[in-house]
Amino acid sequence: MYTLPQTVKFDAELLKKYDQPLPRYTSYPPATELKEDFEQIDFRAAIAVGNYKKTPLSLYCHIPFCESACYFCGCNTIITQHKPVAERYLDYLIRNIQQVGALIDRNRTVEQLHWGGGTPNYLSQSQVETLWSALCERFRFDENCEISIEVNPRSLDRNYLFFLKDLGFNRISFGIQDFDSLVQQAVNRIQPEAMLFQVMDWVRDAGFDSVNVDLIYGLPYQTLETFRNTIRKTIQMNPDRIAVFNFAYVPWLKPIQRRIPQEALPPASEKLNILQMTIEELTANNYVFIGMDHFAKPNDELAIAQNNGQLHRNFQGYTTKPESDLFGFGMTSISMLQDVYVQNYKQLKNYYQAIDQDVLPIEKGVKLNQDDIVRRTVIMELMCQFQLFPESIEEKYHLHFDCDFLEYFSTERLQLRQLEADGLIKLAPDHIEVTPTGRLLIRNIAAAFDVYLQKRTLAGFSKAI
Repeated sequence: MYTLPQTVKFDAELLKKYDQPLPRYTSYPPATELKEDFEQIDFRAAIAVGNYKKTPLSLYCHIPFCESACYFCGCNTIITQHKPVAERYLDYLIRNIQQVGALIDRNRTVEQLHWGGGTPNYLSQSQVETLWSALCERFRFDENCEISIEVNPRSLDRNYLFFLKDLGFNRISFGIQDFDSLVQQAVNRIQPEAMLFQVMDWVRDAGFDSVNVDLIYGLPYQTLETFRNTIRKTIQMNPDRIAVFNFAYVPWLKPIQRRIPQEALPPASEKLNILQMTIEELTANNYVFIGMDHFAKPNDELAIAQNNGQLHRNFQGYTTKPESDLFGFGMTSISMLQDVYVQNYKQLKNYYQAIDQDVLPIEKGVKLNQDDIVRRTVIMELMCQFQLFPESIEEKYHLHFDCDFLEYFSTERLQLRQLEADGLIKLAPDHIEVTPTGRLLIRNIAAAFDVYLQKRTLAGFSKAI
């Protein structure tokens, strides 16, 4: 098998040409294709198939609460300092777990568990233990299960971190966004440098297997030099993984962003310079560019899995786990089964009402057809491995009985040739290879296989760069 070099080539003109709003392809079809007329019987049927096949499980728990609003945030959150609201939510969350868990064969093992939000450490230690016990009571965890949690460093102490590790969490993630105080003030996320380094020291002392930090470029008052300073301080912290997200300014979708001074946002040219610098700094300091906006150390499981052609992707992002059934618990959570995706109600009152009526709190969903599944495999191979072997697709889905890969994707040929002409891919006789230039525009390459794109408004998506 051809192995791609771990390099990225920066071409500013091509990046400008292809810089358009596109799905992030954490799933295909994207979550925008979920519809409210979805029949819940399809969700139950998909669970039954997973039970029969003993498909491994990936679980997600959504804790939506935050004590204060970060103006850049695009997550589904509830801003409140009234901590008792979490107690009621926790009760319904556990009932949701019990609802769905009752449909799942207890012999299926959990290989991945993630708590996100919001702010999972909004919960008290006793509340964390209550939720943890409910999950352990209902599900069987693999001895090598990845158990991760997102935390807000502003409301964290050493004892809480050690408590999480002792309970069973082995991976942790927290947001830095930017070390610059002016940027922090503009987005209402003030985190002193000393505090962030202290939290990292505690994480290391507690013995977590892996730590990820998040950065965001494109925030107000950022410049090439100020963000270079942020990157270098982040490297000094020595996390195992670094996610560097492009800030999507969409105040018409996220009204909280109207509090950001638009005139202070860096222009597109500056953002490109920041992106190029970020890639150069991180790769020069022994971080591997995994894809999209993720970097990892060479000995990290993500880098190893990609090098072995075994990297995967789901609604939680890049993962080393094979095809599993992802079940999301809590308001707005998404479940991703082999041929069915569903999303819980986004409004808390609707979520509570459904559970009170002993109904699964599903607001919308989609059942995939065979073409969706074929295209999903193609897109995920390109997103994760940066290469695709058509013969493997033909064999997996028996395309050779009717037509070969090129015939099946005959309408995509023109786009693929254009991508090749622009230097984003190479069309070899036996494989498609994403070039070092194309790695930065992998969403554009994936979009060539997206049949829903033509009829979908792109206003709700972030730009590729």
